[in-house]
Amino acid sequence: MSAAEEGTFTALRTQLQEAAAAFAGGPDALEGLLLGIVDDVDRAVREPLEIFPVCHHSPASALAMARRLREKQPKVVYLELCEDMAPLLTELRNCRLPVAVQAFASEVDGFPADWSPLSVVAPVTEASAEYQAIAYALDTPGVELVLVDRSSDHVFQWDARGTDVAEPAGPDAPAEEEAALHGDAVGVELGDLRPRFAELEEHLLRHGRVRHWSEWWHQYVELPLGDSDHDTYRQVMLLIGSLFRRLAPGDPRRVRVDEDRERHMWTRMREHLAATGADPADCLYVCGAFHAASRVAEFGVDGADTFEIAPRTATTWRHGLIPSSHAAIEAQFGLAAGSVSIAATVWAKNVRRSGVEPFRLAGQAGTKKKAKVVKAGPSAVDPAMPASDRLSGFLRRPPVLDRLDEAELLGWSVEIVRAARRNGYLASTADAIAVFETSILLAGMRDRAKPTPYDFQDAAVTCIEKDTVPGRRDVRRLVEIMMGGDRIGQVGYDALPPLARDVHDRLAPLGLRLQQRGVQRALLDIAARPDLEKCSDVLWMLRYLMPHGAARPIMGERRLGERPIQESWDLALGTHQRALIELGYEGVSIEQVLEQRLRRSAYGPQATTAVVLEAVEDATLHLRSRRLADELGTRALVVLATERSVDGAPEVLRRVRRLLAYYRTSEPVLPPWIESFVKTGYAHYCTLLPTAFTDEDATVRQVAAMLGFLFSMEGLALSLGCDRTQLELAVAQSHPGEPAKVALLWAAQTQLGGLSRAELRTRCDELLANPLVVPAYPRYLSGFLHALEPAPALADFVVESVSNAFARLPDAVLLPWLPTLITTLRAGGAELAPLLIREAGRTFPARLDALDSWVPPWRVPPDPRAVRPAGPGGGGRGVPLLAAHPAACDAVAVLLGCDDAWEATAQGPGGAALVHAHPATATALGALLAPP
Repeated sequence: MSAAEEGTFTALRTQLQEAAAAFAGGPDALEGLLLGIVDDVDRAVREPLEIFPVCHHSPASALAMARRLREKQPKVVYLELCEDMAPLLTELRNCRLPVAVQAFASEVDGFPADWSPLSVVAPVTEASAEYQAIAYALDTPGVELVLVDRSSDHVFQWDARGTDVAEPAGPDAPAEEEAALHGDAVGVELGDLRPRFAELEEHLLRHGRVRHWSEWWHQYVELPLGDSDHDTYRQVMLLIGSLFRRLAPGDPRRVRVDEDRERHMWTRMREHLAATGADPADCLYVCGAFHAASRVAEFGVDGADTFEIAPRTATTWRHGLIPSSHAAIEAQFGLAAGSVSIAATVWAKNVRRSGVEPFRLAGQAGTKKKAKVVKAGPSAVDPAMPASDRLSGFLRRPPVLDRLDEAELLGWSVEIVRAARRNGYLASTADAIAVFETSILLAGMRDRAKPTPYDFQDAAVTCIEKDTVPGRRDVRRLVEIMMGGDRIGQVGYDALPPLARDVHDRLAPLGLRLQQRGVQRALLDIAARPDLEKCSDVLWMLRYLMPHGAARPIMGERRLGERPIQESWDLALGTHQRALIELGYEGVSIEQVLEQRLRRSAYGPQATTAVVLEAVEDATLHLRSRRLADELGTRALVVLATERSVDGAPEVLRRVRRLLAYYRTSEPVLPPWIESFVKTGYAHYCTLLPTAFTDEDATVRQVAAMLGFLFSMEGLALSLGCDRTQLELAVAQSHPGEPAKVALLWAAQTQLGGLSRAELRTRCDELLANPLVVPAYPRYLSGFLHALEPAPALADFVVESVSNAFARLPDAVLLPWLPTLITTLRAGGAELAPLLIREAGRTFPARLDALDSWVPPWRVPPDPRAVRPAGPGGGGRGVPLLAAHPAACDAVAVLLGCDDAWEATAQGPGGAALVHAHPATATALGALLAPP
């Protein structure tokens, strides 16, 4: 070290040694800590490549950056930002700040699958040092901007999942919608300057008489450094960064990540200097103050070249810009609610007061016109203090007490009362005076001559809010809005990915401002304007792909085989711009993204038959793609053959019925996959049926759905070569013990012809006659209700069973039993209740006065006179016709299970006892077979 270098910060070292001896009673760790901090500052100041330490979203850092860039005019700017985000920075001029640069990966290769999707965001605001550096570099000819921080891929290589997520912002957390603009992305910020030593932060907040870290930083760093010169600003920021670094807990993983980032950045800068031959004196290194005070061996242009940058994984990263907001930045990085908005207000005031002209990208959307600046006087700097040691003078100088700006505080007080009255508060002029005086009082209690925005916020809450909040905004939120509000950025059309631009172009016939935030109503009269049907297709796909609320149908629906006529939509694409942009990372069109999503769900490891059939239906409904539907249908066939549970049987039945109905009405022949599906499903469910009846995990609804598939698809299955004996054997091998499944089995046996209606009625009567079984009778009824799925013809019998229970059970048994019946029927078969209600409406009389004389149809005895001898012109011509064709009557007898022989009777020529035993059948067959 030269003599000049030894003399740097000599006075400061001496003062710190004396302070350590006075406080600690002699040399100890405190002295080593304080002198180590000075060494860190000295090392950074003497580095040939100028290091510019900053803090994220700090107006003081942004102002100092703008001032230094105009003074130094560097030719190369090295910026602490993910190196793979560089191509996106030129698109910032097409956006309205704040926005965030995003790296996104939906499919991972080299990371655990449950991490997907991976997302990294770097928010940018106008009142930030990084934006000043970016704007200067991009709009100044001959200046090169080089991003030197680790890539997005290395962010996840080096960090454990979720460790970069900031702590919650506390009770003042911003609104959920604005705070969720970044989603669950990992945040990368330029200059994370906050104590990692919890006891130190608590000590600073307590002795500074502030509530949170943002307020401490505003009071004790932002305001003093707002008017400081470059050397003072730089050395103070290096001092703070070194202090927080040396007092940080020794978390090995966190320390390793910090040091690897510093090694990475210095390695990249030396590589660039060697490749371009740039002079370090013409370069500027912009990084967080925490990393500026680095002690790694690779530090500096003459540092060691021992760090090897690991290769990236095979994960494909896509980059873009997404809208951000002050609330989203605060929520992600653990800042107090409203702190970024206050920082934006302070930035605007600093620009007007200091006379520094900030940098703005040419054509930047949303920027205000250049404000009239007022030239400020020279900064308060001790002229006797050399530029190499401004710390000593800064630390010895007492804090400058800003005089009270009564006009500004009075304007705040009047404005907050006006805003409170608009939001339902009973505020008056007296409250404005109270807020004004209380702000001054609170500032004095906190050793401040001028009330800060945080003092004013506390005073407004105390004087106006009182006990209740009449509206949806409290006074604290009103103050945040008054100070600048939650400014929400927007990505311009030219900066959108191709998919998002394509969506805007295809929805242009609607005539809406789709980039505008908020909900807009779109009315589509497709019958009058057929060209709007294409817009309808886009909207239905957006509804499927985007979060709820982005595209919400108010009128109209999309079903298989139907064409839209009129539709009404609520659109909020501007509010959900981030989700639309992230769709652009997955493909170049929404059709491509939708097809990828459908394939991903169908071929996923957790895909079930019901999920794959849903994908088939969505492919047919939204894409109208027969090719994709056939491919996914074949996949459904494979998944069905491997399933060993019946959990998805109800959904499978519902979707197969719907697809069959669609194909039968719109296609000349059924697709081969659905024929194979019905054939395979018939054999599959016959195999699983006996087990499902006895399995406690299989619900009665699932078993009923299996039977519904078997009975409703039986005709098609038999025509494709299936054997009905397989179903009969499966039912015969089923021996359930649960009452609901027992009733379901009885219904299946009745449907197959193995159990007659009379026998089924007898069994139900026996249940009602047994006092031990009566409490479980509602569960039997639940089984009969579910039996309407496979055997809807039993609806009249279910009505009969419920009616018999109400008629026969005494009130002492019925009343305690009734709630169980209602809850069982509601929980177990709500979707089948309409069928039961329609049958009851058909059975019972429609008028109350007819109820007294009404006789239930199941109690009406058969009329022996229903079959009359045939005569000329008589109505009973079926009897002689059957007697004339005994072979046909024998076949009917076999179907009815009658083995009686033919017997001649005295009634009519050639009558039969079988005909008289079944008069209704004889009459029906006679009417059917008789010639006209």
